[in-house]
Amino acid sequence: MGFRTPGPVPDTSQAAPAVSRGYAWLVFALSFGLLLSDYMSRQVLNAVFPLLKAEWLLADAQLGALSGIVALMVGVLTFPLSLVADRWGRARSLVVAAAIWSLATLGCAVSAGYGQMFLGRFMVGVGEAAYGSVGIAVVLSVFPVGLRATLSGAFIGGGAFGSVLGVSIGGVIAQQLGWRWAFGVMGIFGLVLAAIYGIVVTDKRLGSAGGGRQGASGEHAPLRRLLPRLFSSVSVVCAYIGSGLQMFIAMALLAWMPSFLNRAYSLPPGKAGLAAGAFALITGVGMVVGGIVADRVSRATGARKWTVAIICSLGSLALLATGFQLPTGASQLMLIGAGTLLSNATAGPAAAMVANLTPAAIAATAMATLTLANSLLGLAPGPAVTGMLADHMGLTGALQVIPFAAIGASAAFAVGRMNYEKDLRRLNLPPRTALDRTKTQT
Repeated sequence: MGFRTPGPVPDTSQAAPAVSRGYAWLVFALSFGLLLSDYMSRQVLNAVFPLLKAEWLLADAQLGALSGIVALMVGVLTFPLSLVADRWGRARSLVVAAAIWSLATLGCAVSAGYGQMFLGRFMVGVGEAAYGSVGIAVVLSVFPVGLRATLSGAFIGGGAFGSVLGVSIGGVIAQQLGWRWAFGVMGIFGLVLAAIYGIVVTDKRLGSAGGGRQGASGEHAPLRRLLPRLFSSVSVVCAYIGSGLQMFIAMALLAWMPSFLNRAYSLPPGKAGLAAGAFALITGVGMVVGGIVADRVSRATGARKWTVAIICSLGSLALLATGFQLPTGASQLMLIGAGTLLSNATAGPAAAMVANLTPAAIAATAMATLTLANSLLGLAPGPAVTGMLADHMGLTGALQVIPFAAIGASAAFAVGRMNYEKDLRRLNLPPRTALDRTKTQT
């Protein structure tokens, strides 16, 4: 008598979206636009550092605090504000958040002194705190599950693109019109997009796909039952850890590449910054491409997303470790560029796995948990640890060591892959497709 053995499980953890394909892409475009505004408002400050320092006679520590307060607020408030958005309405929360950071950026434009500027940057951080996690939850809710890695990679990669735009456009505006106009243009851009978003994207139009108060059937359970699901499986915890450790490498590269190019290649600070911006764009492209590849190869078997993450992680280790060992020159830069492309290509697959393994009703909170892991394991320690190593072994020596964090990341992804299908079944996710059932007949 024949029987069925457990076979590959596709990514079918959520019902089909309740919106049209055209509207889904409109939601993505507007959400991506607001993400660009988010990072442009955050990073425009870096372009006007010299002007603020000269006009207000600020110390470098004061300038650093203006930047650091935004990151601090994002780290502290991401989780609670994402939880509020899941219950109150994600689209509504995004509009409010965008309005807050845009108005705060306009406040920076009219600041009369350092104290007012600091308050403005504080409020920028409050507004931006949950946008990334809530925005990606909205985007994933209106597309088929099979596009999750692609969309996650593209959305997260938007941060790199927005950072480059904020510095470059802000620098041009500041040079031509003054630093106040640099903040003003960013604030106006954000307000216009927020108004359009509020008209076009609403929780009512998103319907059951939008989560929050309109969550799908069965997703209205009390938070005390839903929140433990954020850590209820080995595989989802491995996704958090693997993503964070890989982010450690990517953030170290982004922070120290200008200094590396300045010291190793004797580029003046301006040219080193522009060249480092190119590497930042390569990082963003890698996120997009990594997500696309992961979705393509995992159409029948969802666990293959983990395989893509493992390959990208180990590939970044091999390329970067080898590249930083080479003497300066074109070959070194090519290998470092290739390693940079893979350094955060795991972001899309990791976010897709988190979305698949957590309830739709707390999707924004799940992404906030991933963001927190990325911050604690990557964003915060990556640049700092690299700096401490550089004090003892030189910057090039430190950058030769940093890629080995990929060993921990790939190990976490490997453990996650081994437990993924078992966790999907244990968590009672929707049944497999007919295609997978036919493959598992014996």
